[in-house]
Amino acid sequence: MKTKHNHRMKSGDKFYIWQHDDWPSWSYNPQRLAPLLAQVHRAQGRLLGRMHDMGLDLKDQAALRALTDDVLKTSEIEGEKLNPESVRSSIARKLGVDIGALAPADRQVEGVVDMTLDATQRYHAPLTEDRLFGWHAALFPAGFSSLNPIRVGQWRDDSRGPMQVVSGPIHRQQVHYEAPPACVLNSEMQRFLNWFNGADQDDLVIKAGLAHLWFVTIHPFEDGNGRIARAVGDMVLARAEQSAQRYYSLSAQIQRERKDYYDQLESTQKGGLDITDWLTWFLACLLRAVEKAEETLATVLAKARFWQQLAGIPLNDRQIKLLNKLLDGFEGKLTSSKWAAIAKCSQDTALRDITDLLERGVLRKSDASGRSTSYLIGFDF
Repeated sequence: MKTKHNHRMKSGDKFYIWQHDDWPSWSYNPQRLAPLLAQVHRAQGRLLGRMHDMGLDLKDQAALRALTDDVLKTSEIEGEKLNPESVRSSIARKLGVDIGALAPADRQVEGVVDMTLDATQRYHAPLTEDRLFGWHAALFPAGFSSLNPIRVGQWRDDSRGPMQVVSGPIHRQQVHYEAPPACVLNSEMQRFLNWFNGADQDDLVIKAGLAHLWFVTIHPFEDGNGRIARAVGDMVLARAEQSAQRYYSLSAQIQRERKDYYDQLESTQKGGLDITDWLTWFLACLLRAVEKAEETLATVLAKARFWQQLAGIPLNDRQIKLLNKLLDGFEGKLTSSKWAAIAKCSQDTALRDITDLLERGVLRKSDASGRSTSYLIGFDF
């Protein structure tokens, strides 16, 4: 999906949610959302509880993984691929997490990282026009979107026609959504920010889903609206958890469900002001994001427990590398010839490494029969 200015303007019948007379008097059915909302709160509590008992180093590694995912995927949703190593290095540098060698800084990456961290680390601070302009300027450091110059750090002006969300080839473009005209942006954004910074009348998880939808519906910038809408939503989720530490990535889950995400936005923006269906989808997507993080965390914890049990056992670099591969879910069977290939050593050296680990009980022979012997981790952890 991409946004563009279009010279055609529809008129007459109401097509979009912001054209309703009582816009933006959103409504939703709390009874319908209650069971799902309770599941989300339980999952968030369980994840934060598990993190609470972990050491600082593991917390940092888990947060680094979640934030890296968040920055990569919020850009990927918009069809933009960032370099994973640059993203991970940028976040590690800014959070003071030691990950060894750092990749060189990249202006494009730094901007998305700065926005994401500002939203989640400074979640208590009010959201203001200037703060949003700063995020927008960080996303477009050169003042261009692709090869097109854009208005950076200010609302769009529609000088090239109304703002539309379109897809498809230029000669056959499908219009999915048309945003409110630029002349109302000041008042629309003031109303949004007053609500955002005001007293919370909704559950904060519901407020996150509503903030995300409301911002992307106003579509106040020439580009970057989706990424900023997701940052705004993440900011409210950080408030909900009273924690600047992120251990799950909603953007990564949205990327996995990208088609559904766009379909839900389009049907909501072409519907009435009852947004129960959008919030149901948002809560279910958030629940899947938190559950996915629990799976990742289980792997991180298991790996940590394994290495704790091996503390004091002298191992060479090849053994450490291959054991980590087994812990991360080695595909297929680990044989001595695969060991030699991965560790870049001779068959004899591979067998010596393996025999040493068999004698210590770190590895065991697999029960599966086959032409060549394969090896597994030798104990439960």
